[in-house]
Amino acid sequence: MAKIFTWKGKTEDELKLMDIQAFTAIAPARMRRSLKRGFTEAQQSLLQRIDAGDKNIKTHCRDLVVIPKMIGLTLRVYNGKEFVPVIITAEMLGHYLGEFSHTRKAVTHSAAGIGATRSSKAVSAR
Repeated sequence: MAKIFTWKGKTEDELKLMDIQAFTAIAPARMRRSLKRGFTEAQQSLLQRIDAGDKNIKTHCRDLVVIPKMIGLTLRVYNGKEFVPVIITAEMLGHYLGEFSHTRKAVTHSAAGIGATRSSKAVSAR
């Protein structure tokens, strides 16, 4: 039997029907403060595009809180270099969009260069 996902006691279908004020009441404290302050102009225009049903949405709004009406959408969030596709799921509620579009890559190192270690000093550069 599959486990049904709930967020703060609400199922995904109940969350999708929830308005912003009801979601704000059960959101974590930091997100609740951000939602009570209201949305910026850029965030409002993004939410209008979501309401309009646009499919290919690119955004620079990394500071927008994920709200229930975004569940199931794929947004392309800018990470400073490119637009990274982010599929919004119910587990992401109450987080910021920027948390899912990382701005830095993991550092990977290759082999040491010539002269980098004591044993490689004797190796010719050819």
